[in-house]
Amino acid sequence: MELTPVQVRVAAALVEKELTTPDNYPLSMNALLSACNQTSNRYPVVDYDQHTVANALENLKASGLARVVYSKGMRVDKYRHVLHEALHLERPDLSVLCVLMLRGPQTAAEIRTRTERMHAFADQREVEGVLSALGSREPPFVMLLPRQPGQKEQRWAQLLGGQPAPEDVAPVPAAAVAGSGPRSDRLSDLEDRIASLEARLEALEEARE
Repeated sequence: MELTPVQVRVAAALVEKELTTPDNYPLSMNALLSACNQTSNRYPVVDYDQHTVANALENLKASGLARVVYSKGMRVDKYRHVLHEALHLERPDLSVLCVLMLRGPQTAAEIRTRTERMHAFADQREVEGVLSALGSREPPFVMLLPRQPGQKEQRWAQLLGGQPAPEDVAPVPAAAVAGSGPRSDRLSDLEDRIASLEARLEALEEARE
């Protein structure tokens, strides 16, 4: 099973929101579209339209990786992933795969930092253990990439979307080197709050009808 880039982004966005904002999950189409096009914690940043995301959802459903949530009184359909069921994944596995699917190849240290809101790993060794187990699956879900010129550490890549290409690796911005991580975290928190407000508005509209 090899997912397209759009399918990878849609599936990972569903996983991320389930693990970080469970009160607003499952997601409506509008919320899922916002999560896919989010500007923080994403590489590459995309600008999908509703048709593109809906088509990816249909393919994910056909592959047994996503489902529509039907509920009496809901004005709009909502969607959830079932990667944990289809691929037999636990929360630590999902967290690691999620950040790799959302941000491309990363070091084990980066993965540990970026999964903090999804799962609290005790240390980097625990992250490396999860990566090793995922890489030992048949077929493997992740792989360790060869060290590239100028890199101090090797990076891991997810394989649900096929073999990674060199352009899949996010460049390291000067701001990140200078240590401006908190700004990205604040932006991510703000976007999550906006998504939460949008979900509440949708719920209120459903209640009125």
